[in-house]
Amino acid sequence: MNIQTQRLIDRWLGQVLCAGVSAWARFARPTRPAKQTPQDVRHVLVIMLSEMGSMVLAGPMFSQLRRQYPHAQVHVLQLKKNQQVSTLLRIAEPQNMHALDDSSLSSLVSSILTVTRALRALPVDVVIDCELFSRISALLAYVSGAPRLAGFTPHTQEGLYRGSFINCQVPYNPYRHISQQFVALVDALEPAGSLPRSKWSLLDHLPQDSGMAVTFEPGELQAFRQRLLGDYAVVAERKLVLVYASGGILPERAWPAAHYVALVQGLCAAGHAVGLIGLPEDKALAQQIQRDVGAKVASGTQCIDLTGYTKSIRELLMLFHQASLLVTNDGGPGHFASLTPLRTFMFFGPETSRLYGPVSPNTTVFDLQVACSPCLSAYNHRATFCDGDNQCLKRIAPGPVLDRALAELSA
Repeated sequence: MNIQTQRLIDRWLGQVLCAGVSAWARFARPTRPAKQTPQDVRHVLVIMLSEMGSMVLAGPMFSQLRRQYPHAQVHVLQLKKNQQVSTLLRIAEPQNMHALDDSSLSSLVSSILTVTRALRALPVDVVIDCELFSRISALLAYVSGAPRLAGFTPHTQEGLYRGSFINCQVPYNPYRHISQQFVALVDALEPAGSLPRSKWSLLDHLPQDSGMAVTFEPGELQAFRQRLLGDYAVVAERKLVLVYASGGILPERAWPAAHYVALVQGLCAAGHAVGLIGLPEDKALAQQIQRDVGAKVASGTQCIDLTGYTKSIRELLMLFHQASLLVTNDGGPGHFASLTPLRTFMFFGPETSRLYGPVSPNTTVFDLQVACSPCLSAYNHRATFCDGDNQCLKRIAPGPVLDRALAELSA
């Protein structure tokens, strides 16, 4: 299913189901859950359906979960297509990874029934719903049967209704980084007098890194480098700059292709190699950038098409280890790069870096913060009012970005 269909189902059918479940929960479940000691908690479920990059930003939350419930097994529920990162980071044991298949409506319904049966059989003691205002995640939290449900609440805001059955609520705060808000969900599970609304956070400052890392087998990175040099000899004697030019499922997040062309031209003219990365469906954009670069500078052959070259997130991270710089739009690659030593430039505009900026000392954020920015938020389910004329990114000129990149590469 495409994202617009999912939004419509979640909005109309989701609200009706949330209202029904809320009415049922008033009689079937007390407003305040019974007290639990950390030793009582055996199974914790974390629901994080939407984006893979958020899994990296949730690193502090998972660390706090393990400190707070050292004897509990952590389970993770995601969309099937988004499981690569949590598997790579070993967030949970393989048997504790649960997936929903959203490739079609029938597959989604079938996988919901399968997952629900598996979760109720455990049974789950605690659920942390990391989605912002999605109804399906709230419903999944309830049907898991867990007595404690932590999730975000819109409080009195209209149009974001997702029921009243979440009994460890945290007010969503668009002014605090999402990593801190995820930790606040863990805090809300503790039976203190001020709950169900958490009045403070265990993470009172943003850490320098996510606390997550990926380890590679001995010789694995070297073998990947030999493969890369065998396929693209131009990389051998030059510093490699990786560029992710696609906006993915949200094209308004993309820096203009013409700006990328100017940036790549300057990098190639300075003697560096540039690799255009992305999924196989991004190949047309990469080839167009290649043609535009090659038509204007003699060194256009230094710009290589790497879209679809890496077959997994693990291989993408190995590619990051071969590069000196990544230039990317807001999205997964920038967050994945924070798991490596790679220096990263990241463009924000439709979304705000104050909320979703990478937790990494190696990242430089470009964000003009124009009057209408950010336009993607939890309040509009990331359906922007922008008409495609994303001035927040168009006004980030390629010249200063190129100057900064060349300075970084020469440092």
